[in-house]
Amino acid sequence: MFTSVDDVSARLAGTGYLASPAVATTVFLAARLGKPLLVEGPAGVGKTELAKAVAQVTAARLVRLQCYEGVDESRALYEWNHAKQLLRISAGRDESWDETRTDIFSEEFLLPRPLLTAIRGEEPTVLLIDETDKADVEMEGLLLEVLSDFQITVPELGTVTATRRPFVVLTSNAGRELSEALRRRCLFLHIGFPEEELERRIVRLKVPGLGEALTASVVRVVGALRAMDLRKLPSVAETLDWARTLLALGADTLDENLVRDTLGVILKHQDDIQKAAAKLDLDAL
Repeated sequence: MFTSVDDVSARLAGTGYLASPAVATTVFLAARLGKPLLVEGPAGVGKTELAKAVAQVTAARLVRLQCYEGVDESRALYEWNHAKQLLRISAGRDESWDETRTDIFSEEFLLPRPLLTAIRGEEPTVLLIDETDKADVEMEGLLLEVLSDFQITVPELGTVTATRRPFVVLTSNAGRELSEALRRRCLFLHIGFPEEELERRIVRLKVPGLGEALTASVVRVVGALRAMDLRKLPSVAETLDWARTLLALGADTLDENLVRDTLGVILKHQDDIQKAAAKLDLDAL
């Protein structure tokens, strides 16, 4: 997939994803070693976008499993098309049960979900297992077979083994601790809030119409907010939203009134907005 760490950085940058050296190195190693990549960090720092960028630069199909509380085997692996099976049973009333059973538990009636789709794919594939920490603990057991041997067992059809391993990215907001068994099968990457210089580069790339001075001010203010004891610290996504907001308002500089009026773009809780409005000192930035 990649020839070097520098190749990762350059190709991801071509998609608009500016990767730190640690990110580029870990992506290169995951691709070279054929290991799943577990990416952990706060929401909005680019974990999901990393998987999308890798898929784009490698011309791979992106298969996404969005995790949530209650996601189960039928949503992650596969399920049978029960309505179609009933129609087949009704149409074959003169057949024996053995004949009907063999037919209705065949490929024609199988509905592959993201994990099975990625494992069976013959083309380059990036499998994104998004927000893994939101799934129940039992879901991790389903993932272990996939991440250990890149195979899935369908009792009626047998074991399906990947002929071409997908590049697997699991993301987690660290809402709960993932099991050691799952972590052991992955390379680990933590993406935190970027350094000030990298965040300025990201804003310049994503919001090119914003002036250099205002870009620097936006990044400094967001950095100051992240240093406060807030319920939800602003992420890179909020930084970009704020930059686009200021561009839309035609702002050239930041002042206290403008910051106060637009805090709802970067902070999502009223108590955070009140705390920031009281403590933020633009003159000191």
